[in-house]
Amino acid sequence: MTFKPEGLATGIGSVPYTGPEQSLSLIFSNLPEIPHWPQMPRRGSSEGFVFQFLTPLIKLGIIKLRDNSAFFDTSSDRWGENMAGFYTLYLAAAEGDQSALDTFNLPEGSASGFYAFTDYIGRKGPGNALYFKGHLAGPLTIGFQLKDDRGRIAYYEDQLRDVLVKTLALHARWQAEKLASLGRPSIIFVDEPAISVYGKSDYITVTREMIKKDMNEIFDQIHSAGALAGVHSCDSIDWSLLYECDLDIVNLDVYNFGESLIPYAGELKGFISRGGILAQGIVPTSEKALEETGESLLERLQNLWGQLRSRGIAEADLVSQTLITPACGTGLLEPEVAEKIYSLAREVSGLLRGKGGR
Repeated sequence: MTFKPEGLATGIGSVPYTGPEQSLSLIFSNLPEIPHWPQMPRRGSSEGFVFQFLTPLIKLGIIKLRDNSAFFDTSSDRWGENMAGFYTLYLAAAEGDQSALDTFNLPEGSASGFYAFTDYIGRKGPGNALYFKGHLAGPLTIGFQLKDDRGRIAYYEDQLRDVLVKTLALHARWQAEKLASLGRPSIIFVDEPAISVYGKSDYITVTREMIKKDMNEIFDQIHSAGALAGVHSCDSIDWSLLYECDLDIVNLDVYNFGESLIPYAGELKGFISRGGILAQGIVPTSEKALEETGESLLERLQNLWGQLRSRGIAEADLVSQTLITPACGTGLLEPEVAEKIYSLAREVSGLLRGKGGR
């Protein structure tokens, strides 16, 4: 799928409201061409990643809940049987069994924003949308938060990591297909802030090949649904790692970490030449947004592009392959700050595309 966004805007995922009506109004009024479904963490823990993306593992008895915490129940007498059930379900879904794939869905009680989004599109139609955007937490981010019943971090346990990756991969495919069924192709971002551990001395066992293999397994399932695959990271990392993956979009916090692109300008040039898209989070997701304008943020972005131009990347290519986004999600911010952030994303996009943005 060829996509030249030329400065279109989209969002990351989380919003600060507890009601879908306000959330959808914010998204569709500012991001009509690539709206995303709203994650609403303030509704409670049921809207967190365990219930949204890992419910199949809870139902199979692989993950157990106790005292508001979740863990892999590896000491269970049924562990082997439960794991066999998982892989049977996984293989059926991977081979095209729709009922098996539907097991990896977003539960309605844990993703109210997703179902409000799909209901809205079902009633109103796609409107001006060119794509619908979805998102899920990544395997490093989840794998470093979950442990087994002996206190071992899940990402370091090969079997547990494999289960997490395969669960997320099939969920991503389900989400991509569900959004595409609304009448527009889909874009799925893997939100992976924990990828920043790569290269740090405390995480030397997390290898480049390990990350690429896990991420590509998820991207393969997204692509199998005809969707575009992206990664969101809101830190300064070795961007060449993602450029080497089989993905379409790299999203970063350009406002705070834009200069982290410079050491990898050669690899970025190659990524863009292959049709890769840089989703540039130029709008700060903090109260700093209240001090900015669309013009000031565009100037900041163009200053970064000047540095990239001096390293051989044509500005025309940057413009062609740029998406505009907030730097991160807005779920923990005050509503008025989030509203300003979404408005600024729309303004920067409009200015970049020569349409004013207001």
